[in-house]
Amino acid sequence: MTNNIVSINEIDLIDRCITILQNNGVIAVPTDTIYGFAALVSSEQAVRRIYEIKGRSFTKPLAIAVGDIDDVLTWSKPTLTKEQLSTGDLLPGPVTLMFERQASLPSYFNPNVSNVAIRIPDCQFMIDLARRLKQPIALTSANYSNDPSSISIEEFQSLWPQLDLVVDAGVLASNDRRGSTIVDLSQKSYFHIQRHGIDCERIVRYLKDHCHLQEQPDVL
Repeated sequence: MTNNIVSINEIDLIDRCITILQNNGVIAVPTDTIYGFAALVSSEQAVRRIYEIKGRSFTKPLAIAVGDIDDVLTWSKPTLTKEQLSTGDLLPGPVTLMFERQASLPSYFNPNVSNVAIRIPDCQFMIDLARRLKQPIALTSANYSNDPSSISIEEFQSLWPQLDLVVDAGVLASNDRRGSTIVDLSQKSYFHIQRHGIDCERIVRYLKDHCHLQEQPDVL
């Protein structure tokens, strides 16, 4: 497979990405946090390729990225109101929210997992891509499994030959390898931080002060 490195400023980039994704492709994309590997949830072949490229255990679930708050309601069962989700304090932003999954997600995607982790990255490229596709994008960090996450494409250069396209946005503005903060919101009365990522303290404060939720501590 030839290496396909393109600038995020390339004309008709979204069209090119859509064509590749709709043909079972896997692409590397910038987000508001770290670089990610992306494929269509509707492509079982591409979802499997993500795992193979990363050397990731097939038992580890993937997140999904969408373009609008309404998509969150389509693919998950939020415990927060649409208003709480859409203030800008959560989505779009550097946070991944875990809710009970909708039955509309294919059974091969994260099988035997009752929740789904869902993102709207605060990245116009990703928002535009998801809106144009009108379907969820499987998303995971662009690195070999258990290696540090990537804030530039050079950091996962060894994996370029296995990808159909690499979108280069330079060194990401976050300059933070922690990635998004992951919050389990599958229960109505409390939340649990699964990963302390970017903006974690601000997100916790919002959930406590504006959503009136209690934080569940880590179980020892």
